[in-house]
Amino acid sequence: MIEGKIIDVIIPAYNEENSIPLVLNDIPDFVRSVVVVNNNSTDNTATVALENGAVVLLEERQGYGSACLKGIEYLKDKENKPDIVVFLDADYSDYPTEMEKIIAPILREDMDMVIGSRALGDKEDGSMLPQQIVGNKIATILMKLIYGVKFTDLGPFRAIKFNKLLEIDMRDKDYGWTVEMQIKAVKNKLTYCEVPVSYRKRVGASKIAGTFKGTVMAGYKIIFTLFKYA
Repeated sequence: MIEGKIIDVIIPAYNEENSIPLVLNDIPDFVRSVVVVNNNSTDNTATVALENGAVVLLEERQGYGSACLKGIEYLKDKENKPDIVVFLDADYSDYPTEMEKIIAPILREDMDMVIGSRALGDKEDGSMLPQQIVGNKIATILMKLIYGVKFTDLGPFRAIKFNKLLEIDMRDKDYGWTVEMQIKAVKNKLTYCEVPVSYRKRVGASKIAGTFKGTVMAGYKIIFTLFKYA
């Protein structure tokens, strides 16, 4: 805990046996529990995560959002629910050591949600593929045009008050998860901000941006979600 707040982390993971121990090793001590949601991996992700101290859940339905929703349901059932939930990726592209920076606006300024912005922070060369950069730019421009809000990123490293997370009633089961959260935060009048975060090349190959199919599907779903809630 930090400043009397219970902080839990949810990490969706699909075939990340090489990176997940690095991520878990860098989780700050103030975190109560780390929930790794094994999203139907075919490697030893679940075993390695357990060996490194995580709570491991299985979500057989493939999809980033499905894994996140599984983690939320687990935390909803705990007697002592978290005050803040942090989401980050399992591929070690995010810096878990920067978590205090992510939650600081919630603790100090009573923000409801904080997005870690790779666009405002330091990106290692090659950490984001050209299609990711362009897709991110298009999505944030559309968000400004449709909803009148300014975001610079749809980054996965983010924190949100748990009660507010439940309030916005997340539904997306795959690629639209991050943009859905940001749109619903705006529509539900949550307070929010962005903080710059560092970003590095992931361990292993990307399952989404690294494939043509994944890039197309992710782009389509993000744009669909943007207009869905307009």
